[in-house]
Amino acid sequence: MSSHDATLEFDYESASRARLVADSVAREIGEIDDDRSQTTINRDGERVLIEIDAADVVALRAALNTWFSLIDVAERTADAGAAILEE
Repeated sequence: MSSHDATLEFDYESASRARLVADSVAREIGEIDDDRSQTTINRDGERVLIEIDAADVVALRAALNTWFSLIDVAERTADAGAAILEE
């Protein structure tokens, strides 16, 4: 299927933070994939890897925008939760 692909790598300060972010966005695997793009997510210690395979550049751009947004929300939510726990 793939004529275009991208790998996103996100490094975190701890394996637990990486696991939290990965688990938060992993629920979307399969939900937003379609016949034009497929995504996999893996975690290796403190690193989260998102691999996107797309049939065309438009689908790749859309998938990149989606996954960057999902990761951003997961990171901000984790930061907010950590701030509350520190109080």
